[in-house]
Amino acid sequence: MTKVTVRPGVCGFVTHVTAESEDQMEVKLQVASGCEAVRKMMAELGDTFDAYELCLAKPGCGPLYEYASEHFPGHAACPVIGGITKCAEAECRLALPADASITFDRE
Repeated sequence: MTKVTVRPGVCGFVTHVTAESEDQMEVKLQVASGCEAVRKMMAELGDTFDAYELCLAKPGCGPLYEYASEHFPGHAACPVIGGITKCAEAECRLALPADASITFDRE
């Protein structure tokens, strides 16, 4: 089981993700988010995904990004989908579990 918390910034809609996979080919996601768009996406897409379709797609592609491009409000910088994907990727051993961040440099 792999767990990730995504803190997207000023919106404050923290998202908690849990990924579980027995065979590293199919991944089951549990996503709890303060964001209504994310909650609706997961309700409509379900919780089980092909790990390769989800994680090894080109940037901006795959089932989550395809859904978001049609249904999410315009906010291209939202890191939540990337965080969900990173969680699944680590659980399915398609990448090592390493923290990622975006930090503003204030001078």
